[in-house]
Amino acid sequence: MVDASKGRRSLALVCFELRGQELALPIADVRETLPILPITRVVLTPSCLAGVFSLRGDIVPAIDLGVLLGLGRTQIGETSRIVVIDHVHSAIGIVVDRLRDLRTIDGAEGGPALESPPPNLEATVAQLLLGIVATTTGTVRVLDAKAIVETEALRALSGGTDEKVET
Repeated sequence: MVDASKGRRSLALVCFELRGQELALPIADVRETLPILPITRVVLTPSCLAGVFSLRGDIVPAIDLGVLLGLGRTQIGETSRIVVIDHVHSAIGIVVDRLRDLRTIDGAEGGPALESPPPNLEATVAQLLLGIVATTTGTVRVLDAKAIVETEALRALSGGTDEKVET
């Protein structure tokens, strides 16, 4: 979003907490947020898949973001929530510890509102980020929804691998 009066780029974020870290997704990528729903484990699936849940009659996969980010399995509790993002023509849920707030960040004149991830960040984590934002309360890692759903483990679930099968 560009603020025409100031010529600045801004980015609206849905902020949440996971394993003590503040993370965010661009609000444009978020369909809705839900209280934690019953999640059914599915055998023989990648460890980053917490399971599936029913959303208004549709079966939706629930991603354990803690596993994807190398933080360990997310412990579902009273404050846990599911952040639902769009993927092609379906939805994917991301399990988080708790929602924080909605926030808009402003960039420099005509520039981006995000900074690049630090070079010492693990590559598997860095590829899931759009960037980072320094705030008065600390650093917020802004996730790339498209990169999350295109991780190798999740592509394998949907049959979205690049391998071609000859018949």
